[in-house]
Amino acid sequence: MAGPLAPLPPLCSGLTRNLMRPQLDKHRSHTAGTQASGGSTFFRSSVHRDSIHEPKRGRPMKKEGNVFTKGSTRRSFLKNGTVAGAATVGAGLLTGNTFAFDEEAGVDRAPITRGDIAILRFLQALEQVEEDLWRQYAELGGTQDNEFSGLTGGNAAYSQALQLLDGDMPQYIHDNTDDEISHARFLGNYLESKGAGSADLTRFKVLPSSTADGAQQIGRLTNLTQLTIDTSFWSRYRSITNPDFDPKAQFAQAVPSLNVNQHTAIPRSNADTNGSVINLNDPTQSTFTDHLKAIAFTAGFHFAFIEQGGTSLYPALAQHVTNLEVLRILLSIGPSETMHFQTWQDKAGNATPLTDVDPVNHSTVTFSTLSAAQGETDPESLNGDTLQSNLIMPEPTHFLDQKFGPVAIIRPTSIAFGGAVASVQSFVTDGLFINPKTNKNDTGIVQALMRLAEEADQARRQL
Repeated sequence: MAGPLAPLPPLCSGLTRNLMRPQLDKHRSHTAGTQASGGSTFFRSSVHRDSIHEPKRGRPMKKEGNVFTKGSTRRSFLKNGTVAGAATVGAGLLTGNTFAFDEEAGVDRAPITRGDIAILRFLQALEQVEEDLWRQYAELGGTQDNEFSGLTGGNAAYSQALQLLDGDMPQYIHDNTDDEISHARFLGNYLESKGAGSADLTRFKVLPSSTADGAQQIGRLTNLTQLTIDTSFWSRYRSITNPDFDPKAQFAQAVPSLNVNQHTAIPRSNADTNGSVINLNDPTQSTFTDHLKAIAFTAGFHFAFIEQGGTSLYPALAQHVTNLEVLRILLSIGPSETMHFQTWQDKAGNATPLTDVDPVNHSTVTFSTLSAAQGETDPESLNGDTLQSNLIMPEPTHFLDQKFGPVAIIRPTSIAFGGAVASVQSFVTDGLFINPKTNKNDTGIVQALMRLAEEADQARRQL
């Protein structure tokens, strides 16, 4: 990215919704053409846009933001269609019945607003993306049991290679997957209970699966074989500088080569595990090719990258929630993402030195000994170059005003760097949605998520 924010904060690479405007405008132009020709549009509301009370520019949203405004009734609500965020979300994306919200207003409770529902619906959609990618990791490298569906025995070579980072990796992968499944399910059920409708991304499950042993042969939302992983989160949490507060702050990559070209974090086929000798009874006696080790280590850093995103996303959006119950949801789910991130950045630091050339992606990755990397300095470095692996607790950083002194916090927590659009853009940059047949983001999911993300970021707390 050009401009004073380079190098980029890791969650969103400094990109805000305006950087996706050309793609969105192109999509909208196509949508308009489809409407003119009488075809169905991807985003089509069951409520006509003219029936939604839209705010005028410069006017606070408070007057129109509540689902039930003064003098409104359930009947008028259903008739007029004042439903949260429904104006731009297509019927094909939403599921569930449409019925009036339960009364949420009370002495100490604000009603659920348009913005609240937009935030919840976006989070529910993004949790489906996370569920999809974590299921792939669980099928191949997680503990194999019956706690959730889709586990068929795993991939012994990949699972054991992951255990080079930590002997409990299969259990951690399994449990992280179970958590993301629960997040998506809960948010969907909550939205349905309020009559808001939940997002359904099933139509975008068109990307191919790995053909390696253990992987289900089903359509996927995400592609884990052409990743470009931003590992600057590593130095961001070890630095006194904060992307929200220090716009010119720099953050070094923990593994610079992962942030260049494309890399796979799962075995694409059994060819990626060939050459490793696996002892099923005693994994300590197994031997692995550097190629399989590189795939496992890449996964370790990708785990942390994904979960640091959620770590910032939930508090960023929580600042714009009005209803206390919705706020409680965000404040309760968000910290679980932080627990995931803390675990994964600790394990990724155990990667051992190696260099591998991927014969499929034609990329090279080099892992170094991060335990011997630069530690804390006195005075603290402002260059974002502290990389020592065991510094896994968040370094106190600048926040709000330097006169308050550094404080240990989650960062970023701004909409610009940690919000919904920023999160989707970070996934796009990561390569999660690349169609391997075309090498493009052409499955339609990016436009769907961006539309939901824009509505979430536009939410404002109603006082």
